Formats: sequence, C-alpha cells, structure tokens
Amino acid sequence: MKLTTLKRPMIFGLLALVFLSACQNKPKTLAETPVKAPFKYWTWTTANPERTDASYVAEFEKYAQNGIDAVLINTNTDPSLLARLVPIAEKAGLEVHAWIMAINRPGDKEAEKHPEWYAVSRDGKSCFDQPPYVGYYKWMCPTRKESRDHVLFLVAGLAKVSGVASVHLDYIRYSDIYLPVGLLPKYNLVQDTELPEFDFCYCEVCVAEFQEKHHRNPLEMAHPEIDIEWKQFRLNKVKSIVDAAYDIAHKNNKMLTAAVFPYPEMADHMVRQRWDKWNIDAVLPMIYNSFYNEGVDWIGFATAQGVNDLKGKGVGLHTGVYVPPMSAEEVGLAISEAQNNGANGVSFFDGNAITAAQWEVIKASKNTQK
Repeated sequence: MKLTTLKRPMIFGLLALVFLSACQNKPKTLAETPVKAPFKYWTWTTANPERTDASYVAEFEKYAQNGIDAVLINTNTDPSLLARLVPIAEKAGLEVHAWIMAINRPGDKEAEKHPEWYAVSRDGKSCFDQPPYVGYYKWMCPTRKESRDHVLFLVAGLAKVSGVASVHLDYIRYSDIYLPVGLLPKYNLVQDTELPEFDFCYCEVCVAEFQEKHHRNPLEMAHPEIDIEWKQFRLNKVKSIVDAAYDIAHKNNKMLTAAVFPYPEMADHMVRQRWDKWNIDAVLPMIYNSFYNEGVDWIGFATAQGVNDLKGKGVGLHTGVYVPPMSAEEVGLAISEAQNNGANGVSFFDGNAITAAQWEVIKASKNTQK
C-alpha cells in the first residue's frame, strides 16, 4: 500500500509513534540527569568549653583548607557550647553535626543519680559501679523507660540548636560482647564465646519484659547466646531508640546520623547493633582496620558489605578511618578503597590526630574530586 493511499488518522498515528520513540531515545539534558553528590570528607573532634573562640577558628579553618566538608563535634551534650561553635565552623565553610555518646554515658551527672538506669551483665554486675573493660564504659539500659527517655531528651536538646545538620549518635549499641581481635591482647582476654561478664542487659526490667512476651527467663537459659528471640529483643531495643531519635531530629528539621560498627552482620555479632534496619539518614561505620589486624584493603571489603546491605534504603554510607597507625600513603589508599567500593564519603578519626603528611594526602585527594 502506498503512503498516499493511507487514511489521515493512520498517518498521524505513525507520526506519533515515531515522535514518541525519538523522545524516549534522545539524550537526557543536564536538568534531567541526576546529579551525583560530591564525595564528602568528614572528621570528628571533641570540644572543650574552656578553649577560646580563636583556637576554634584556627582548628576549623585548618580542616576546611585541607578538604574537610563536615565536622562532628562532641560537646558532651551541651547545647550552649554547640550553639557557640556552629557559627565559627560555618564561617570556615564546614557543615556541623552534633556528636553524642548515646547509650554509653560516662560522666553523666543526671544519670549517676539513678543507679538503676544502668545495664546489668549476665553475671549480675552493673555498669554503674562495675563497668566492663574500662572505667568509662557506663552503659545504660536501653529498655528501661527512664534511661531511654534521658537519652532522647539529650538528643532533643542538640536537635534544637540552629545550624546543626544532624544529630550524630555514637555508642548506640550494647557493650562489646566481643572486642575487636586486635584489642584482645591489651586486656589479656580470650573471647571464643559470649562470656557472662560482657553479655548485657539482664536487669529486672529487661528480664521481666522479655519473659512476659516470650514466656522464658533469659537468666534461666542454659545457652542464652543462641536464643534468637532474646537476641532480637535486644536488637529491637537499640532500634527503638534510634527510630525515636530519628523522629525527634526530623521534627527539628535535622538529619540523624550514627557512628556504627564496620558492617551490619559484624555489628550484630559483636555489639547487638543491626544498623541496616534503622530509620536513619546516614551511617559512618568505623572501619578501623588496625583494630581487626586487617590491611587497608579490608576497608574496601567492609565498605562494600555495608553499601550492599543498605541498597535501596536511601541511607548514605561514609567510611570511618582510624588514622593514628596509618602512614600518609595508607590514608590515601583508605580513601580510594572507600570510594571505589561505593561509599558516599570518608571520615577521619580524629581531626587533631591527623599529621601534616596525612593532611597533604587528604587535601590532594579532595582536589581530585573537584
């Protein structure tokens, strides 16, 4: 059939199909193409209220001049100190995140008025007066309403500070059931099973609530370490605090971020922290390879594991790097391992420990991103 013999509607239909096909196959314009966020550089730092503003100006300018985009500031949950530091950091060009030690609360004067708030080990020792491993391990019970509410009250105080990008949860977990293998010799420990003195929390509130729901008493179990419901009960208690903190942060137009163990399966095993299940905006897994007697390439492995577990969840992952034992060359390799395995950024612990040679590598790496 010749084209001239086709009816007018059929001609228009063919033209429409050709037009639609061309539209579908045409290259996307810049406006239509998703813009990938720049690879982000972070560092942690702890503040001291006795320091002068001038000293913070120098510190924050140093970070910014060497490629740092964001600073996580520990003010020991002091909103007034945080409010003082935010404009100084912002003037230097840094994004500010409010870093809080969440469930582990050493030196918390309000919590110390309530010994019952603290987590209890399977062998009956309270973190209030018999902390595991080190004296600053003052873990609170994440189940007890009063201790939980206290953590969330502190989160809310930081979330209300103007100019803060996120509240950053640290120690948002139970005490270490297993220490990183590289640290075991320091404590002269062998941990080839869950030892009672490092297994938390068996306080009366945790035991009663679990028993009501599951009709078993964890203190009477022959092997509580292999009871899945008891493990999940505790994973859920940490998640509950995170999810409530997420709501508080977002209500105040802030994000929620967290420092977490290297990747979800490992965090689950070592500290009952399953962070791929949380309501959270971004995580900074502490992929401290020297703690685990691993090489720098392990940073890439652990990063990839976390990125894969978070796939489709819309949660950013920024690889945490422990710089003190690293050479400048290794810091550069760590950055590459993180970026090549899907991280959205990299964070260095901590800002004051970074050497001049390491700064040169960080700055040079940042400049290649531009």
